[in-house]
Amino acid sequence: MAFFIEDSCIACGACQPECPVDCISEGDVFVIDADSCIDCGACSNVCPVGAPVQK
Repeated sequence: MAFFIEDSCIACGACQPECPVDCISEGDVFVIDADSCIDCGACSNVCPVGAPVQK
């Protein structure tokens, strides 16, 4: 199961550099490409609001 970023995201950018497969991108909000996500949880571990969650 891939991670996705919930609406609680505050767009701080902490998650993006932590992704080892570079599947997090910034648009209006940060989003995770589910097809590229390897389910490592690195993004979730650094998020101050817990926005990245497993689907």
